[in-house]
This record gives sequence, structure tokens and C-alpha cells, in this order.
Amino acid sequence: MTACSRTLVCLWMAMSWRALAQPDPGKPLNQYLAEKTGKRLQLLFEIRQRAENRTGLVFGRDRDLTADYVRTRFGLTVRPRTWMKISGMAQDARAPFYGLPAPGNVRDPVDLQEGYIELIASSQKGFGLTAGRQMIGYGDTRLIGSPQWAYTARTWDTARFYYINSKMRLEFLHISPVVPRGTGFNKPVLGDRIWGTYSTFRGILGRKETVDVYILRHDQHRPGGFTGNGTLAIQVYGSRWAVPAGGNFRFTLEGVAQAGRAGPLAHRAWGGVAQLGYLTSIRNKPLDLANEYKYASGTNPASGKSGTFDQLYPAAHDKLGHVDLIGWRNVHNIRSITTLTARKYWSWVLMYNSTWLADRRDGLYNLQGRMIARSANGSAGRYAGQEIDLFTNLQFRGYTIAAGIGQFFPGAFVRNTTPGAHSRLVYLSTSYGF
Repeated sequence: MTACSRTLVCLWMAMSWRALAQPDPGKPLNQYLAEKTGKRLQLLFEIRQRAENRTGLVFGRDRDLTADYVRTRFGLTVRPRTWMKISGMAQDARAPFYGLPAPGNVRDPVDLQEGYIELIASSQKGFGLTAGRQMIGYGDTRLIGSPQWAYTARTWDTARFYYINSKMRLEFLHISPVVPRGTGFNKPVLGDRIWGTYSTFRGILGRKETVDVYILRHDQHRPGGFTGNGTLAIQVYGSRWAVPAGGNFRFTLEGVAQAGRAGPLAHRAWGGVAQLGYLTSIRNKPLDLANEYKYASGTNPASGKSGTFDQLYPAAHDKLGHVDLIGWRNVHNIRSITTLTARKYWSWVLMYNSTWLADRRDGLYNLQGRMIARSANGSAGRYAGQEIDLFTNLQFRGYTIAAGIGQFFPGAFVRNTTPGAHSRLVYLSTSYGF
């Protein structure tokens, strides 16, 4: 770690512990507004700062980077009627000490993060409609989400119509991810869109399970970001089951099948996740153990078809490692997560990931789904590498302190197709919000 990053960490630790000793001013402010306006007005505020030191970026292809990432949000929600909510949020994201001109996903000065209207009964049951710009997530956010860990956090231009009762939520959606420009207003880009149905059922089998069923279409043309010949038109069929398994066990299964076209090629791809979790305790402290296997298909060049799984737009942080190097495309992945809740507001997490390619002739893809490297004849091997992470999170009175370290150890494929550097992340983050 550089002298600059060590100074940032020490200074911010001192400031953070001092902040935790202060009362939470936001909660009583919103309580006062609710009392005076009949619960029709609510404010939102967040400021988050994360000092990071990253070495071995893109396995040694990019320079090491130490920077400070600051994100500030101001929001207002108005309820002129019991069945109507109007919400807006401005976001300002900056990257002091970044050095080179920061890209739009790192630095995006004052812009509209959310601005939407929601129409539904105050009971949150019956028919409803939400339209506008909004941060959203579905299921475990493996396909569609707004990653709050990210420097700017993805937002969406949406139109969603739904029906809700105590057992189910049936939804029809048309959503388009907003691309941060870094300069100027982030305009809608409807040439990249996802539409279809996403429905959730709860307790229909009497086991307190949650079952998601979705049929989606991902369309993308050149103005929307498609870089190949023609356009992208992929149907996505999937289901997710989260079920208590008796005792303190639980399991989650999700399967996804895809069909359609990726430019001139027919597209057929598959993905799946299986997780088994167990909750126990050690010295009366909750200890959660989870083990997970993930698969996403790749392309066999000899097939004449597109077979690389389309991961859509997930909130992918931690899904294949805390350092966020690898995406859910052309991979087998094993993940182990151990979470110790030391206090009600303080947790520690130890995580291990091991990843190898599904098809050795396809490439390794990054968190955003772009190819990092490829061995066309498959001679570079299949094993991408392994990662171990340790991180902690403390929340108290609206304040949050998070810190962690993660290291990726390259396998044969990464060593043979890139400089093969070990990638490391060290960070300290503090935030306050209400």
C-alpha cells in the first residue's frame, strides 16, 4: 500500500470512530416531517467515501491504482395521495486522486439517479404501476440489479405494471439501463432494453419458500451498445427457488435458459446456481455458513452458434469474489462464505472462490461481461484461479464503516493469457445516510 493510501486509511479511521459517537440527526428529522405532514414528506441523504488501493489490475495489464471515491445523494419523496408516491434523487459521484480522467462509471457529477411515480393502494396490495428512473433488483440480483457497492450504482428507466397479494406478485416490465456519461445529463438509451414478466410466489407449497418465475427478452442494437453485426435478441427463461430445508438449513436454486440471436448467430446458452446454507452459533454469536456452485455456458467456436451466457445487468459484487474481477459468463465457480455476527450491528465475512472456464476455447469475462482474454485453441488451460477475501461491516445510528482485503491468485489460464499478476484490493469505506 502506498504512503498516500496509508494516510487516507489512518485519517478516515479516526474520523469514522468520531462519527460513530455522534447521534443520528436524520432519523428525528424525518420523524418530525412525518408528524407535521401526515407522513406525506420524506427526505433521503447519503454520503459515502471509500479509499481503495488496487494492485495487479486486469491481472497486470492496467496500472496499480489508489483513489478515493465519494458519492453523495439527496432525495425527496412526496405522497400527495395515499395511493400515489412521487420520488426523486440526485447523485454526485467523484474520484479524488484518481489521476487519469475517470470514466463515467467512476465519476458522474450531479445527475438524476431516481425520478419516478408509483401508483398503488397504501396497503401495497392490488394493481400498481411504477414509471420513471429507478434503482431496482430482482431475486438475488444475479441478472438484474443496481449494485450499491459500485461507485455510481446502476439505475434504470422503467415502466412496470403489477398485481400484488399476500401470496404473489405478478409483474410486467420494460426496463432500460442508464449509461453514465461522466459529463452532461444521463439520457435514456432505449436501444438496450429488457422486457417481459417477472413474478414471485411465496408459501404456495406451505414451506415458507419464495419462488420466482420469469420470461424476459433482451434487445440491443448498435446505438444501444451492441458491437457485433446485426442486433441482439435473446429470450431468457428462468426460475429461482429459495426454500428453508428443515432445521437451520436452507437452499437456493436458480436455473436460466436462453435462446435467440446474437447478431447473425443463433444463440443457445444456460446458467445455474445452487447454494446450501446453514445457520449455527459460536460462543452465542450467529455463524452463517454457505457453499455455492455456479455455472454459465460458453461458446464452442466449432458449433457456428453463440453459446456464451448473457448475464444481463446484475448487481454482481461478491458473486464471484470480493475483488470483482470475473463475470458470470463461461465459468464454473465454487464459492464458500462464512459470516460471523460479532454484534447485532457488526459482522465479519470470510469468502473463498475458485473459478475455471466452462469452454476452454471461449474467453474469461470481467464483471461487466466484457472479454478479458481468450485462447482460441484452448491450449492456455481452463483454470482461471482462486480468491480469498476477508471483510467487515459495522452499522450504527445511520453510520456504516466497512473495510476489507481480497487477493486473487491466478491459475494456468490467466498466467498464460495475461501478465499473470496477483490482483489485490484493500479498502476502507465510511458512510452516513437516512
